[in-house]
Amino acid sequence: MFFLLSKLLYYLVMPALWLVLLLLLALFSRDARRRQRFLRVATVLALIGTNPGLANEALRAWEMPPILLNQLPAQSDAAVLLTGVAEDKLPHDRIYLGRGADRLTHTLWLYRAGRVRRILITGGSGSLLETARTEARELDILLRMAGVPAQDILLEEKSRNTRENALFTKELLAQHPEIKSLVLVTSAFHQRRALGCFQKLGLNPVPFPADYRTERRMTTPDYWLFPSPNALVQWSLLLHEVLGWSMYKVLGYA
Repeated sequence: MFFLLSKLLYYLVMPALWLVLLLLLALFSRDARRRQRFLRVATVLALIGTNPGLANEALRAWEMPPILLNQLPAQSDAAVLLTGVAEDKLPHDRIYLGRGADRLTHTLWLYRAGRVRRILITGGSGSLLETARTEARELDILLRMAGVPAQDILLEEKSRNTRENALFTKELLAQHPEIKSLVLVTSAFHQRRALGCFQKLGLNPVPFPADYRTERRMTTPDYWLFPSPNALVQWSLLLHEVLGWSMYKVLGYA
C-alpha cells in the first residue's frame, strides 16, 4: 500500500498537473469571477513553474553538496548503491540507464579508485508490474561487465522504497560482519532521505551524493527570464522529494 501511495504522490505533486487542472476548471466554470480566479492562479503557477532560475536555485538548496574523493576515508568496506537507475524499456534483451546513471558510474569510480572494497546494491523493482530482473540484478550485470568480480558484489533485491533499502541492507549486513564502514551512493536530491533512513537504523554511512539535477548559477538573462520546460521537471522532483522526506520524518523512518 505504501508503495502504491508513493507512486500516486509522484503524480499529485506535479506542477504540470496542477496547471492543466486549473485551466480545465477555468474552461468549464460557468461563473465568470471564478473562471478569472482560476486563470490568474494558473498564470502565476506557469510563470513560477517555468522559470529556470527559480527552479534551479530551489533544487540547489535541497541537494546535498558534493563530496570530494579526498574527503572520504582512505578506504571503506563497501559502497551501498541505491538503485533507481535502470529503466523498464523494450526490448528486454539489454539494460537501459536513465538520468541517475551517475549513481552507478560514481560507485564504480569509488571501487576502481580503491576507496571501497566491495559494492552492495540495494533495490528490487520500482515497477507496478512484474519484471524479469530486479534493478539490483541489472546493475550487477553492468558492474560485472565492467570487470568487478562477483565476490565483491552483494545484492539486496527485495526493497521497493528508501526505508526498505535501509531495512534490508541492515539484514544483509548482519550476514557479513566483516563489513563495518559504508559509503552511501544515491542522487544528491535523494541523499537526505536515504541518509536519514540508514542512520535511524544505526547504520552510519558516509554520504556520497551523485546525479546532480541542477546547473551552476548564471547571471545571463535566459537563466532568470526565459521559460524552460525543464523547470517544471525540477519543481516536480523537488516537491516530491521534500514531501517524501517530510512523510518519512513524521512516520519515524528518517
